[in-house]
Amino acid sequence: MALTKEKKTTVVKKFQRSEKDTGSDDVQIALLTTRINELTKHFAVNKKDHHSRLGLIKMVERRKRLLNYMQKTYPERYQKIIKELELRK
Repeated sequence: MALTKEKKTTVVKKFQRSEKDTGSDDVQIALLTTRINELTKHFAVNKKDHHSRLGLIKMVERRKRLLNYMQKTYPERYQKIIKELELRK
């Protein structure tokens, strides 16, 4: 269920704003989205895993707060990350 090191580094490299950037809003949102997608696949098989479902809900809420912050402060970066991660329809 956890992200592998290789997958995490590829996501960080794709969304980082500078060479040493590992914790910007863009990277955090991308990593959370990747973990959320992995857990969603997990729940298709394990329907009764309620403890992990609570963690999923917390991750979704954290991503929501980060996206709200980005929308208010950096609207152009917000639009870019929404398109790249295909979050809004």
